[in-house]
Amino acid sequence: MGHLDPTQNSQAASEKKLKASACELEQKLEARTRELAEAREQQTATSEILRVISSSPGDLKPVFETMLENATRLSEAKFGFLFLREGDAFRAVAMHGPPPIVEWMQQAPVVELRDHPHVPFARIARTKEALHVSDLTTEQSYIERDPRIVALVEAAGARSFIAVPMLKEEQLIGAMAIYRQEVRPFTDKQIELVQNFANQAVIAIENTRLLNELRESLDRQTATSEVLRVISSSPGELEPVFEALLANAKQLCGAKFGNLYLREGDAFRTVALHGATPEYTEARRRAPLIRPAANTGLRRVLETNQVVQIADVQAVAGYLDNPVQAPFVQLAGGRSLLSVPMLKDDELVGAIEIYRQEVCPFTDKQIELVQNFANQAVIAIENTRLLNELRESLQQQTATADVLKVISRSTFDLQAVLETLVENAVRLCDADRGIINRQDGDLYRPAASFGNPPEWIEIMERNPIRKDRTSAVGRAILERRVVHIHDILADAEYRWAEEHRGEKEMHRTIVAVPMLREGAVIGVIVIRRTRVHPFTEKQIELLTTFAEQAVIAVENVRLLNELRESLQQQTATADVLKVISRSTFDLQVVLNTLVESAARLCEADMAAIFRQKGANYYSCGDAWGLVRFHRIHGKLADGAGPGVGNRAGSA
Repeated sequence: MGHLDPTQNSQAASEKKLKASACELEQKLEARTRELAEAREQQTATSEILRVISSSPGDLKPVFETMLENATRLSEAKFGFLFLREGDAFRAVAMHGPPPIVEWMQQAPVVELRDHPHVPFARIARTKEALHVSDLTTEQSYIERDPRIVALVEAAGARSFIAVPMLKEEQLIGAMAIYRQEVRPFTDKQIELVQNFANQAVIAIENTRLLNELRESLDRQTATSEVLRVISSSPGELEPVFEALLANAKQLCGAKFGNLYLREGDAFRTVALHGATPEYTEARRRAPLIRPAANTGLRRVLETNQVVQIADVQAVAGYLDNPVQAPFVQLAGGRSLLSVPMLKDDELVGAIEIYRQEVCPFTDKQIELVQNFANQAVIAIENTRLLNELRESLQQQTATADVLKVISRSTFDLQAVLETLVENAVRLCDADRGIINRQDGDLYRPAASFGNPPEWIEIMERNPIRKDRTSAVGRAILERRVVHIHDILADAEYRWAEEHRGEKEMHRTIVAVPMLREGAVIGVIVIRRTRVHPFTEKQIELLTTFAEQAVIAVENVRLLNELRESLQQQTATADVLKVISRSTFDLQVVLNTLVESAARLCEADMAAIFRQKGANYYSCGDAWGLVRFHRIHGKLADGAGPGVGNRAGSA
């Protein structure tokens, strides 16, 4: 046997070494190439996911489906599911794999851990860590024949399995599960890959949540801006504000219908409807006042001042048995209902209700949103109240100024003052007609009127009112206080309308305010409405103010007349004294001046002075002055001759 040349041996060793090195390099190259390909695939998958996220902002379904498809493909699995946690259950929200397997999962997408306590998802819920099962047939849940796992293995053919948790701030919000249909464990890199996709899913969920919150915030701000715009463009008008509130509330809360009520004692008045069926709208128009039955949303709001949500009103007897609220089910088709109180200083002023025609309860965010709209409604009501009070105050001040102006311009014209008062009273109190009655002995006759037809005034003049309880004016005189009759047809004592035909057709609601001077009723101011609509406290207060102004006007005219008479008497006395001083020895001139002044100041037609002569009295003095005075004033007929003052008279 020959010996190899050492040089040849060395060369062979070198070649062998080179081949080994080349093989190793080739293997490394293949590994690097494979890693590079995997990295590129992962980058491509990530880019695709980012593209889907950007093209579907706020829509998680296509994002989940893209993630799951890439995770299944890159981990060399057959099918997979993405679950979101719901309490003690997991719901499949994305599925990827052969159609029969997808259809199988769609039939039962929820895994209830209470019903399947030993399935792998129960372990993930406890540990919040990734789970890798080489063969599902070795799992305790399969051995114990848990229906869910048995179906997964035998119907879907699942064997090797990985499930990775989806964690947000250590809170388990979901899981991604990948399955192979053969026993072939997953590598650490594949598990890490699926975990990355699960992390991306969490990021997508959080981004979508933030985006949806931003959208909701913008929607709320837009809705608020719209309501504020309506409020600013309709000062003092609540109807367009309520319509805007309801429209935005139902739209943002995914409801189809909305009602807005204002409270009236233990009842609610429907003041706005939005989206309701024509039949229900007509029913509420005919009967706007609702006295809510027990257990209904409005009744519970009335009793608690709290938000009330009823998942299905058709399960509540109050909506089926109560004829007032039955239309809510029969005509509106109400099912899920949200009733939100409108509170001002903890006092219930109304309620907003939104409802659906299907059973679908409202979320906490939607409830909070409707509460904000309820607060805006209260603000609008309060602003309108303040604005209307300001308007009323300005109107009252203007009316008072008008009356005072008339009083100052019409020093002795009481009629003009009374007519101005009754006109302002009717206009500012939203009445239809008004009248002022003044005392005439034991009777009270019309002195000023506004809005009344002439034939009715004639009835009043022919039938002056007495102090009794058969009329509002008579009661105000009798009781010396304000009398407010909401409906004369419902008042057993009111008979004036029966005795004087025609008032029933013209008047229903009446308020009468006595005009008091030192406790005595010198007149009554009364306003009427042709419909049943009671006057407010503010309107009655305003009418009382007008009654006081009427008394002041009457008193001023009386005082001015007394002052004028006093001045006239003083002037006449001065004239007589002047004549006496000038006619020291002419008694006739003095007597003539006296008799003329007496007739003029006492508004007499004729006058004479008689002097005694023995047992008889004879007129003395020249009556021409008196006759001439009365002729000038049209009180003595033409042709009356002299000598009126010369006729004798009997004692």
